[in-house]
Amino acid sequence: MKLLLKVVLALIVLVVLVVGGGIFFLARGIEAGAEVSVSSLDLSKVKDGIYNGEYKSGRWTNEISVEVKDSRIVKMAIVKDVMFVKPEVSGELFAKVLKKQNTDVDAVSGATITSKAYLKAIEDALKY
Repeated sequence: MKLLLKVVLALIVLVVLVVGGGIFFLARGIEAGAEVSVSSLDLSKVKDGIYNGEYKSGRWTNEISVEVKDSRIVKMAIVKDVMFVKPEVSGELFAKVLKKQNTDVDAVSGATITSKAYLKAIEDALKY
């Protein structure tokens, strides 16, 4: 009976540690990510070509390829995606960037930090 109690107690401790570690991992970087600012672009300074940019911050680390032609963004593609992928977020955000031709767009509702992470990678690709 004592052995069973020790095993159960050990399992409970293990579960608490795993869950606690998971919550810490998921929450780490949220405040910093919310504070990230994204700069506007001046595409007149960007030559035609394909540029890769990245943003590194935990589970929001990503890499984006951006194609520019005639001072316009014509195509964006994800080279390396964030840890928890939601294609609808990148699709909506990229459509906003293409429409406005700038990273000065509103984040996708419910995915602010992920949106900022993608925008920072686009900004990094097109820095001049």
